[in-house]
Amino acid sequence: MSADADLPIIDAHQHFWDLERNPYPWLQGEPIAFRYGDYSALRRSYLPADYRRDTVGHRVTGTVHVEAEWDRADPVAETRWLATLRATAGLPTVAVAHAALDREDVAEVLAAQAAFPFVRGIRHKPTAAASPRDAARGAPGSMDHPRWRAGYALLGEHHLSFDLQTPWWHLAAAAELARDFPNTRLIINHTGLPADRSAAGLADWRAALANVAAYSNVALKISGLGIRGRAWSAADNVPVIRDAIAIFGIDRCCFASNFPVDSLVGSFATIYAGFAAAVADLPAADRRKLFHDNAARLYRMDETA
Repeated sequence: MSADADLPIIDAHQHFWDLERNPYPWLQGEPIAFRYGDYSALRRSYLPADYRRDTVGHRVTGTVHVEAEWDRADPVAETRWLATLRATAGLPTVAVAHAALDREDVAEVLAAQAAFPFVRGIRHKPTAAASPRDAARGAPGSMDHPRWRAGYALLGEHHLSFDLQTPWWHLAAAAELARDFPNTRLIINHTGLPADRSAAGLADWRAALANVAAYSNVALKISGLGIRGRAWSAADNVPVIRDAIAIFGIDRCCFASNFPVDSLVGSFATIYAGFAAAVADLPAADRRKLFHDNAARLYRMDETA
């Protein structure tokens, strides 16, 4: 990023965890199936000091912490811990907390999460099929199940946005959420997960993004672009980044590191250099939107936290 060395960055998607003190079953228990394969390198504590080391040389002015799959028995405990972390270490700036939208206690959990002044949104990964051919509508835990949608309807009462992590073949259901709840901002995580980089796979991914991008209350975080078994490279990812921006437009995209998860495929410097290469021909004001201003607006960072 030599041409933009002074460009401010808001990292719109990152995680912290302290495995010595806090419960994260996916990091502390039996290994799970993971989209990047071996994730043993993540099974260590990752705290603000680690993040600052990883981002040295970059002007990171704020971050959005996204829930890191703390033990689901008490999702508000993660937010309480983050409040202490913010007070002692100065990060994260704001947070996306967890609430299971289809649980009976969803109203109580949402109210508790919204009571923290730095919480801006909620993430709850809906049930997802492993491939497009297996995708079905209306399954329990899916975005179009009535109970899940009833929980989603409560987000507006607390002025909370929703972070959605799901493969692109479920974005038709997301488009219906955006249509039916126009006052709730929906932010798609990890570029819609374009794991299949074949010509056909990318064509289907682009079509799914275009369908949901038709709704103005939907935005896109460009992150999570690692390919299993391969190091992060501009050659692999610059075309995908440019396609995503072309579909959603400059004003509804923002870059994010997904650290430490994406440290499995590349350094922070490598990933952000790739982002910079993808948009090097854009005006400076547009580059600033993608690296900083859009995230500040989407996550309401001008509000007191």
